[in-house]
Amino acid sequence: MSATAVSSAARASATVLTQDDRCDRCGSQAYVYVRLSSGGELFFCGHHARQYGAELRKIADLVSDQTGRLVG
Repeated sequence: MSATAVSSAARASATVLTQDDRCDRCGSQAYVYVRLSSGGELFFCGHHARQYGAELRKIADLVSDQTGRLVG
């Protein structure tokens, strides 16, 4: 895991995700951080979080959903 990923993971569990956090699926701004039970981590935009959310929650230790910050 890169130093950037470690700092992003620490930040995501403690504070608001920023515009620098990008969706692992499409590269859009991430609003959902997922820490997997296996130790991995993922970032998702609102769209992909909704698409994969139910399955991710089955294998996640932590889901930080900040989609409420989206306007409109």
